[in-house]
Amino acid sequence: MTRPLARVGIPGVPSRREITCPYCFAPVAPQRILFRCRGQAGRRQGCAPVLDRELAEYTGSTAGASLPPVFAAPGRRGRADCPGCGLPTGNRACPHCHNPLPSAYCDSPGRIVALVGAKNAGKSTYIAVLLHELMNRVGTELDASLVACDDRTIERYKRDFARPLLEERRLLPTTASAATGPREPLVYLLTRTRRGRFSRPRNDSLALVLFDTAGEDLRSREVTDLHLRYLEAADAIVFLVDPLELPGARAGVRDAVPGPRAAGDDPDSEPLNVIARVTEALRQRHGTRPGEPLPVPVAVALTKIDVLRPALLRQSALHRSRSGRGVLDLDDRDAVDEQVRALLHDWQAGQLDTYLGQQYADHALFGLSALGGVPDRGRVGAGGVRPYRAEDPLLWLLYRFGMLDGVRPGGG
Repeated sequence: MTRPLARVGIPGVPSRREITCPYCFAPVAPQRILFRCRGQAGRRQGCAPVLDRELAEYTGSTAGASLPPVFAAPGRRGRADCPGCGLPTGNRACPHCHNPLPSAYCDSPGRIVALVGAKNAGKSTYIAVLLHELMNRVGTELDASLVACDDRTIERYKRDFARPLLEERRLLPTTASAATGPREPLVYLLTRTRRGRFSRPRNDSLALVLFDTAGEDLRSREVTDLHLRYLEAADAIVFLVDPLELPGARAGVRDAVPGPRAAGDDPDSEPLNVIARVTEALRQRHGTRPGEPLPVPVAVALTKIDVLRPALLRQSALHRSRSGRGVLDLDDRDAVDEQVRALLHDWQAGQLDTYLGQQYADHALFGLSALGGVPDRGRVGAGGVRPYRAEDPLLWLLYRFGMLDGVRPGGG
């Protein structure tokens, strides 16, 4: 039985007295956070824009890098007076890359969740569906709101995720490599209302940073070291594994999923090799000795489980939906974990589970489907997007972060 982590933080993860920039992933002490002048607007006589060289270096372009200047100041309650024009501002910025640090992110406990998987694992599709579920059905279940922390998150979610997949029903393109430019994270504030039987309701907030990776960024250790520094800052990892990349699984559904899979000829894209490279990066951050389990909680999810469900026995835990009661059903969690573990061993992929158990102090196995059906010629299937248990990994992480209660209905 797993226990939720203490609210003060995850063992081995820096205290939230330090803020991790969600853009360059540098740790920042609160007193070193910069402020940015509000600038000129209408009749307001603020500072004129200047070229921000640090921001231009981060983005690789001077376009959009001419902004009101940043300055250092003690600040009180997240505000400071600009020394140039004297106007107060609450706009905060990272001292390293000069990207904005949203107030909600600075003022709430934060967790960076890295989405990792080989090419074609469905990372972008999963992010689109997960966020939509949290904003709607799952958010209602949890009595929670999910609000973007900045305009960039709002725009990127609409442009790159919601509009093409959920509105136009087009499959999302493969994530571009980090080598082509810096990746924009999605930064949200998740707030839950917790209602005790004998106490007044209270609101618990968690800043959530979601980051997806291109499959080719995990093909070599050199690229990983250069472009995926965020792995060293991640508070949790979600590994997405396409089961159709596992020969044992694909053999059972060959008729349902036409077309050859190329991954068998590309060992760099095999799930175990991808996870091993990420594990190496995490060990560098934590400084753990070989054989010492890493403290980062890891969720490993088999995607596209809708293709596999018909072949499973009717009593399989993967045929059941969650109870949807605003808690984590630990009996259900154990049953799904054991079912996925059994499937991996049946598919001659048991070494994946063995490796995770050797390298991580806490990992859990999941089966989910973001789309709920097989796509048709680059588009979502006729039934539309019908996610199945897509929220399970995040609910488990919220439990581990102390944001969600766990229960055992069976009394175990």
